[in-house]
Amino acid sequence: MNIWIVLGVIGGAGLLLVVLYNRMVALRQTRGNAFADIDVQLRQRFDLVPSLVETVKGYAAHEKGILETVTAARAGVRPGQDMDERIKAEGALSGALMNLFAVAENYPDLKADQNFQKLMTELSDIENKIAAARRFFNNATAEYNTAIQQFPANLLAGPFGFHPEIFFENEESMRAAIAKPPEVKF
Repeated sequence: MNIWIVLGVIGGAGLLLVVLYNRMVALRQTRGNAFADIDVQLRQRFDLVPSLVETVKGYAAHEKGILETVTAARAGVRPGQDMDERIKAEGALSGALMNLFAVAENYPDLKADQNFQKLMTELSDIENKIAAARRFFNNATAEYNTAIQQFPANLLAGPFGFHPEIFFENEESMRAAIAKPPEVKF
């Protein structure tokens, strides 16, 4: 009789371990899939940047430093980077693009250019998709991080290689630009 109780407890504990492990794996996969969705949008933005830079270059040739910053930030996004490096590189590119948009505001002829307007509309659409994908990614990251830190899963997480992951957040320069109230001119 006692052997059945012991076997039942061992079996229950084993089943709990399997369920917890499989849940952590599923959450890690969901996070990876969420980043893959972001990656698709980021690739579209990456491909759009050279056309945008060339269009701006024709109107704002003396803004060479901004254009070089955007080009360098784009070059910082490389295939084969791990997820953390990629997130940082994409944040730098986002900040550089914000600076480029600020420069574009100073050139009415550029803002009126049909090609520039088309590129900006396309970029705006891509940025909206990136924002939605980032929200999903950050939600998946939060769910994963919470799951591996809760008891009893936290007892398994470390030994099985599950570690807290970073969120896809804005870079400091971008946070400062976002926090600044927009200028209203009449």
